[in-house]
Amino acid sequence: MPKTQIKDLNTNIYNFKNKDEYAYKIKNGLTKDIVCEISQKKNEPKWMLDIRLKALETYEKLSLPTWGPDLSELKMDEIATYVKPKTNMKDNWDDVPENIKDTFEKLGIPKSEREYLAGVGAQYDSEVVYHSMKKDLLEQGVIYTSMEEAIEKYPEIVKEYFSKCVPLTEHKFIALHYAVWSGGSFVYVPKNVKLEMPLQSYFRLNSPESGQFEHTLIIVEDNSSLHFIEGCSAPKYNKVNLHAGCVELFVKENAYLRYSTVENWSKNMLNLNTKKAICEKNAQIDWVSGSFGSKISMLYPMSILKGENSKTEYTGISFAGAGQNLDTGFKVVHLAKNTSSVVNAKSLSKNGGICTYRALVKVTPNATGSKCSVNCDGLMLDDKSRSDTLPVNDIQTNDVEFSHEAKVGKISEKSIFYLMTRGLSEDDAKATIVRGFANPVSKELPLEYAVEMNRLINLELEGAIG
Repeated sequence: MPKTQIKDLNTNIYNFKNKDEYAYKIKNGLTKDIVCEISQKKNEPKWMLDIRLKALETYEKLSLPTWGPDLSELKMDEIATYVKPKTNMKDNWDDVPENIKDTFEKLGIPKSEREYLAGVGAQYDSEVVYHSMKKDLLEQGVIYTSMEEAIEKYPEIVKEYFSKCVPLTEHKFIALHYAVWSGGSFVYVPKNVKLEMPLQSYFRLNSPESGQFEHTLIIVEDNSSLHFIEGCSAPKYNKVNLHAGCVELFVKENAYLRYSTVENWSKNMLNLNTKKAICEKNAQIDWVSGSFGSKISMLYPMSILKGENSKTEYTGISFAGAGQNLDTGFKVVHLAKNTSSVVNAKSLSKNGGICTYRALVKVTPNATGSKCSVNCDGLMLDDKSRSDTLPVNDIQTNDVEFSHEAKVGKISEKSIFYLMTRGLSEDDAKATIVRGFANPVSKELPLEYAVEMNRLINLELEGAIG
């Protein structure tokens, strides 16, 4: 019986593109003049320009990371860091330009909003082009808008939290982000408000040889809850595109936040994103992540369990095909007593794809009575692919329950044979095994997004077996 192989799919449901039309596209490169021009175009207050310029200085001092995928092909002098589409932000879908509207119609955004979202934002290149939220949430004091509008209308809240969860000195690409950031979402949920339906932001990069640097800032106050969904995609071009966004999450006492991401960046994208949450007493942050695109990803969401009895769960899956190197994982720091974390990470690799699980668990001396469980599984679908797990566990107290399990291996020929004896073809047998492997992630997503993730897996698996 020959080895089972899966062919790459040449087409991609997200690989449609519009003509590269824009109101303004900044010249390629990264200089002080470019940073000042971005700030001027946005009519920003001086305090934001000061952050940008300090970040630029930091970026120039820091070196590229040497411990992950090779990033030498990234040349900032070939990247445009700001592309303004031919529209301002609209709150009526009918007012969005037809070409942009057609893009998001194909991605299912308006349909999702009508059926099961409490609010939605859509970003096209460097600016948010559409934002809407249900009236009853407005009446409860919920704020959901673009970062630019938040700076204009709620400057004191933004100043209090912006860059306080993820400092601009953390690494080279977060410094880059703070220097040229544009777009993104601002969410503020007041005390004692529990959203029954999710909010969603979708980020679409259309322009070639450009970058997207959206900033998401979410504050969930005491005794409140929110499910926020993030979607990302881009068409494929022959030259590198860059994504270096930032997500800052603040989950206050007794609050709950679930942050779900399904992304399918194009195979020419360098995805160098940063996400972090701070949890106060009795709070919980859950992460659900599906990564199916990009040429290179370096993405490690982080939970800081600052308050007693705070909790976090991470459920993630990555799928690397030919030419992809997905370096992903999770970081959690236990700072207080009786905190708990559960990590369940899975990866699939095929046709020479590389998946790496890179993670950190840190339990400080003060975090007595804490619990942590980590499980990471890697499944290779052929002889050409690679899967690695590189965990770091820093446990600084004996009063802790900690477990770590890692498994890496190939898809079982015995399992395929067994399913074939029950009437499945070899293709269907392998697809069934892969879907079962991915099920812990898909079942955590809202129904429509679980369907979407399974469709992505099916597309990646489509092809001949020989």
